[in-house]
Amino acid sequence: MQGMPAPLQPSVEMEVEDRTAPRFTLLIRAAKLVIEDQEYLCVVRDISATGASIRSFHPVPKGARLALEFQSGPRYAADLIWERDSEAGFQFHTAIEVDDILSGYTDHPRRDLRFALELPAKLHCAGRSLDVNMLNLSRQGSAIECAIALSIDQPVRIEAEGLPEIEARVRWRKDGRYGLVFHSTFSISNLALMIRNLNERTRMRGASKAVKTASDPRASAEFEKSGPPLSAENCAAR
Repeated sequence: MQGMPAPLQPSVEMEVEDRTAPRFTLLIRAAKLVIEDQEYLCVVRDISATGASIRSFHPVPKGARLALEFQSGPRYAADLIWERDSEAGFQFHTAIEVDDILSGYTDHPRRDLRFALELPAKLHCAGRSLDVNMLNLSRQGSAIECAIALSIDQPVRIEAEGLPEIEARVRWRKDGRYGLVFHSTFSISNLALMIRNLNERTRMRGASKAVKTASDPRASAEFEKSGPPLSAENCAAR
């Protein structure tokens, strides 16, 4: 019928890994690329039951533990098959339901992906400056931990290393955690680059701490005297 949108059709072009499953094009759909234990933003280009191709904003390390997480929620373990320029192709460890992925984007088109982080920040409100922790970051908001009570709809300003100054309002609160909605929305590319840089800072801090501990005999001795890490059995014994 004239005027009706064309149904979604499998793409004719096949990627380098030459999968037999039909591929469905997804245009500008944000997703998470999980590398080891860090979350990055990527854009899904196309997807099938056996794999997907994405646009990434950083190189994908070879040999790393990888997964893709879509709007529908679950993570799917995957292997890197090919990479060129800012694009990469993945093969899932087990076949997925493409319809579930597509419905996640159509059923919740305005739901933003939230990227987990642990970032110390300064919160300015009512003439005071407070130390807070940012727990996640999305295009439109963030969750924080704060030691004092904040009011719903209270205006605040956030400053953190690696982020621009952010004006926001308190949207919700629960058990010392607060949800903030930003006055301005980040673009996909800006958010992707910020998350990449924050993850890089986290890795560098971790590497610096490891080198310092290994090079400091006192730190190594203290570590050895501390005994094995606590477990449920150790706690029960104590």
